[in-house]
Amino acid sequence: MCGIVATVGSRCTERLTAMNALLRHRGPDDDGEFRDPATAVGLAMRRLSILDLEAGHQPMSNEDDSIWIVFNGEIYNSPDLRPPLVAAGHPFKTSHSDTEVLLHLYEDKQEKMLDELNGMFAFVIFDRRRRRLFAARDRVGKKPLYYTAGPAGFAAASELKCLLALPHVERRLNEQSLFHYMSLLYVPGEESIFQGIRRLPPGHWLSYDLGSSAVTIEKYWDLDLITKEQCSEEVWVERIREGLRESVRRRMLSDVPIGCSLSGGLDSAAIVGLLNENGAGRVKTYSIGFEGPEEEAWNELPRAREVAQRWGTEHHELVLQPQRLLDDLVRMVWHLDEPYGGGLPSWYVFEFMSESVKVGLTGTGGDEAFGSYGKFRNVEESALARRLCRSPRAYTALGSLAANGGSLLRHIVAGLPGSALPATTRRRWMDKLDFSDGPCGRYFFRPWYYLSDAVKRQVVVQAQSRESTVDLLERLLEATSGASSRDAWAYLDYKTQLPDEFLMMTDRFSMAHSLEARAPFVDHTFIELVFRIPDSVRTDPRDLKRLLKKAVADLIPPSLLNAPKSGFRIPTTLWLRGALRPLAERLLAPARLQKQGVLRPEFYGEFVRPHLNGEADFTNQVWAALMYQLWHVVFIEERRTEAPAFSVTEIAS
Repeated sequence: MCGIVATVGSRCTERLTAMNALLRHRGPDDDGEFRDPATAVGLAMRRLSILDLEAGHQPMSNEDDSIWIVFNGEIYNSPDLRPPLVAAGHPFKTSHSDTEVLLHLYEDKQEKMLDELNGMFAFVIFDRRRRRLFAARDRVGKKPLYYTAGPAGFAAASELKCLLALPHVERRLNEQSLFHYMSLLYVPGEESIFQGIRRLPPGHWLSYDLGSSAVTIEKYWDLDLITKEQCSEEVWVERIREGLRESVRRRMLSDVPIGCSLSGGLDSAAIVGLLNENGAGRVKTYSIGFEGPEEEAWNELPRAREVAQRWGTEHHELVLQPQRLLDDLVRMVWHLDEPYGGGLPSWYVFEFMSESVKVGLTGTGGDEAFGSYGKFRNVEESALARRLCRSPRAYTALGSLAANGGSLLRHIVAGLPGSALPATTRRRWMDKLDFSDGPCGRYFFRPWYYLSDAVKRQVVVQAQSRESTVDLLERLLEATSGASSRDAWAYLDYKTQLPDEFLMMTDRFSMAHSLEARAPFVDHTFIELVFRIPDSVRTDPRDLKRLLKKAVADLIPPSLLNAPKSGFRIPTTLWLRGALRPLAERLLAPARLQKQGVLRPEFYGEFVRPHLNGEADFTNQVWAALMYQLWHVVFIEERRTEAPAFSVTEIAS
């Protein structure tokens, strides 16, 4: 695991050392640089040694120095890829470095090499003969790669802050990205929060031509929603179990100790069980919880203990207090690079784990594979409503009920057409309905996200956006033509929330503590297996993970199998009204917002004051705005590239 930097052009390459220094947290074990004066190409890396501890130094070259690479990630099937390359005559300098496997695989196959890889990766290759840089990112987006290209040259790096170290890169806010962020709590897509800095999308490669300065980007992988296989449920249960077991086994590849985060939920509990089934020995597990007044609802320590006791793990627990969040919040913002309004407890889990291991497995990605958080339910209910209520007037009434947070089916049952059926007959009838009308209508985005486009324009964001958030999401859904609503919504999550929120946060927070995080549920072969299951079998609207539960039932304490999902989060609602209140009142004050010219001053009266006073619950809206303001302080007002020394207490005073 590493942090990587690649530059082209003298103005960029002269900053190579300074850029690489900003990534020390990603790789404290080793560092290296390569410069080619003839082409003004520079490569640099910081290394966290996981495989081939002695011989894996980067940048690494092939035998004649015609190809150089910097690589961030792990190739889990590198032990299988190496023997054919040796048989083909490629000389290896290392005993089992996956970086060297990438070098020789590129020599043979160039872009086609990506089809061979199972792992998480972002890498840049300098191909001297073809006079180009070749970069790629893994299929699902576990490892990041930012880039910028212009008259001054080209630069790419693992983290955005490295590109800010270039003197010609301006810190101009991307108002379109901010507009989407205020609805989603993360910045989606290829555009970053800064104009002129972009992300290479997951499942894509990039080529930069040293002669023409042309940037070419192409997709090499996408989620297949069309190909389905017909098997009995029992067969699918067996295949899911075997696929997940193999995914966990692959992620045991390491020359250093590994551990596992344990949230108290189904996904992480299954991984702990499968580690034991794969012969991992006594697994180290790590959990955090909350024990303050009114915080019991957020505390999952008792469930995590059940799993730890079931498998006899070496279990570690940490109880988190609000003051610790205040102490760490500015550091989190700096490590995240971009505004992020989601949950933060993983920071403490990874920090806790890093005290005794360098590799940690997590349950990230299980929800997207099985049920996508039930986001499809409103869509399917709307399809049913269209069948039950053919008149426009009735359908408009149903839409109004949905906008107010009600269940369409509940209101149908209460007296709209079709409700005369006995409950048992109605359920049997509903189970047989075909919900294949298409993914959704524009209307049903509105109640599902934290701020609608209309509200943002009226009382939240001052700047005008080129594209509404609804348009962004519907544009992505257009690629799912012919797919069911369940598959379409899963696809949307794999294109937005999973890579741009959950995997982004996992990468930044684990790397902040020099820990490599691995997620078995986002193994691409496992994902492809799961999506070959017909969606009516894969996902039950009444029990989203029913099929997964059957596959791992013997590994899970019975109390966890039917426990409600509570999410891995901190009690932000309470803390905003307590320890974080002075910060919110300072950074979201109307006068400050008016002077800043980004968020509207009306936001305070509409959202902040009612939440702080306990008159309404606007946790997500206030938290998103507060985290944006902290980001603005660090990256715009203070113009930081290196980690800031000040705390939120100083900001709030």
